[in-house]
Amino acid sequence: MEIREAKPSDRPAIRDVARRSLEASYSLGPKAITSAIEEWYDEERITEVLDGEDRVILVADQDGQVVGLSESVLSGDSIGTILWLHVDPAYRGEGIGSALFDETHRALHDRGAETLQGRVLADNVEGNSFYEDRGFERAGTGEVDIAGRTYVENLYTDAAELGREPVADDGQTVYVDHNNHESGSMAPFHVVHVTEDGSDRYGYYCSNCETLANAMDSMGRIECDNCGNVRKPMRWDAAYL
Repeated sequence: MEIREAKPSDRPAIRDVARRSLEASYSLGPKAITSAIEEWYDEERITEVLDGEDRVILVADQDGQVVGLSESVLSGDSIGTILWLHVDPAYRGEGIGSALFDETHRALHDRGAETLQGRVLADNVEGNSFYEDRGFERAGTGEVDIAGRTYVENLYTDAAELGREPVADDGQTVYVDHNNHESGSMAPFHVVHVTEDGSDRYGYYCSNCETLANAMDSMGRIECDNCGNVRKPMRWDAAYL
């Protein structure tokens, strides 16, 4: 088996593996799965990812057949985030997921990542256990929209410290989570919590100009009024289309 960077000719196989993986790993209905595949793995969007400098798609190639894939992104603050790790259900139990993870980790490290994160939907028991078994700690939660329904996803990190920094906002102390972020056009937006334990979300912190940015429109778009930094989606979903 070979782990390699994806090529444009892999696009149909990527869609097929992702579909079968979603069907096997998540309690999603057929409509939600079809919507997810069309939004996240449209062939034109896969091409955009392959042409981009901040995203990486690796595939597991077994005798010329794609049997697994990982999709990850590198942010401007040296954080590499694994967005998806899919393995064809017919090939699970053969160490393919672990091999993809290790090569993805190496690829992100080679591109400058100092911290590694993983995102996985909360109802994917095997996916959550995968990160926990590798010593990752859950750093927070987020949301992803699939076919008009919101699902909770867990964020895992290998950072030794969760890095929640207290900052003042109008006389109130809130906490910037440096290990939980969304990509921005200039620099990442870090999640801000009301409490240090991260139980309630307060807003976002623009790391480009180091100011709080709380405004979000109905499409999930964040823009810093101070410097113009704009949130870019880490996942393709209905909130960003």
